[in-house]
Amino acid sequence: MESTLSPSTRPEAINQLINSVERYNPDNVEVLEEYLNAQCESNENDLTANLAVLKLYQFNPHLLNVSALVKILMKALTRFYDADFNLCLCLLSELIVAEEPVAKVIELKQYLEEAQFGNFWTALNSGYFAETLAEMKDYSWSMRQTISHVVSLAYQTIDQALLEDYFNLQGAELAEYLDTLKWSFDTATGVVSIPLNDSNQVEPTVITENVQFAQLTKIIGHSSAL
Repeated sequence: MESTLSPSTRPEAINQLINSVERYNPDNVEVLEEYLNAQCESNENDLTANLAVLKLYQFNPHLLNVSALVKILMKALTRFYDADFNLCLCLLSELIVAEEPVAKVIELKQYLEEAQFGNFWTALNSGYFAETLAEMKDYSWSMRQTISHVVSLAYQTIDQALLEDYFNLQGAELAEYLDTLKWSFDTATGVVSIPLNDSNQVEPTVITENVQFAQLTKIIGHSSAL
């Protein structure tokens, strides 16, 4: 997955803004919010630019745009296994974190961290986030990509029923999505096989010790004395 710190899709004007003192100019908050909306429309994610928005809110509380804040946090959820979300929270006051809607997004994050993916989808699709999701193109697809990444690190094979819960997909929709991942699906057994990677393989650990001859004679001598 492409880094969210410096995505290749970032416009040069935004790049110059966030890499200069202008990132602290409150007059630029609308420019960065417009860029956030563009990210939502194109399903891109620029964490550095979005952190700049949160920093402006931190220094200028009267500029806080709750709708934009929620979009930033929802974007960060698509990399919940990284530090993106926590970096965002660090720029928010305790009061903002404790109240809705931020508390609701934190609840989503907890479900993801605990691998309660079914509960995540239930909460996401409960209707509370309907307005935000309507403005974020292919958000469910992004979350499935994220969840599939995490699953691929832990499993070589997994039951179809679990994946239906994890991806919130059933039947032909699940089969089609698994095909995009290049995961093989045995319809007879309901078992899905995940390609091997550096994380989901169990590799034997070989421990070697370099014992010098002088040390060996001391060990033998000591054992003989017992």
